[in-house]
Amino acid sequence: MSLPRILVVDDEPQIQRFLKPALSAAGYEVIEAGTGGEALKAVATRSPDLVILDLGLPDMDGKDVIASLRGWSNVPIIILSARDRESEKVDALDLGADDYIEKPFGIGELTARIRTALRHGNRQDAIPTIVEADGLTIDPLRRRVSRAGGLVHLTPKEYDLLLLLARHAGRVVTHKMLLTSVWGPAHGDDLHYLRVFIGQLRQKIERNPTEPAIVRTEPGVGYRLISDQ
Repeated sequence: MSLPRILVVDDEPQIQRFLKPALSAAGYEVIEAGTGGEALKAVATRSPDLVILDLGLPDMDGKDVIASLRGWSNVPIIILSARDRESEKVDALDLGADDYIEKPFGIGELTARIRTALRHGNRQDAIPTIVEADGLTIDPLRRRVSRAGGLVHLTPKEYDLLLLLARHAGRVVTHKMLLTSVWGPAHGDDLHYLRVFIGQLRQKIERNPTEPAIVRTEPGVGYRLISDQ
């Protein structure tokens, strides 16, 4: 059985020297690219299972790499960048990146994010059969949400919001994606509206809404549903 193949796209030699042995030790085959052009060619010819992408590349912006890849590939993309502005994260995620980690980073966090992205990479936006999260059960086929056998009553919008997060379980879903998908393009900037609904949803699904374990906030970016899978 072949190892999952990861393409690391970064022009910093020290990052490549660190990541290749660390990821190899974690059970991955690692291939490398130092430019956006090399990255696009490697995805086309080497078929990696996941791409780790820096945004600051010598020949093009990493966001242009994401946009290009998403025109013809669904390969999971994790951004690994020193850019810490919220707008950079939001833009990268809205373009189709699956996750975003800031430099400096811990290898434990990176490998955990890799495992999550690989688990969901083949499913994309398919509706899962059942999602379990901190004792909560989400059953999309029956449109049923329950805890300990008891039905959790959600409004249609609350359910649609939860289902969208469940479809992307483990991944960041941006404010804009949530708003436009659930309420329509005209509501893409209604952040207060979204926060109100997230608060209402947490009151119904979380054991402790003040310390949410299911729907986590990614400050300035969006939300992430943490499932048991």
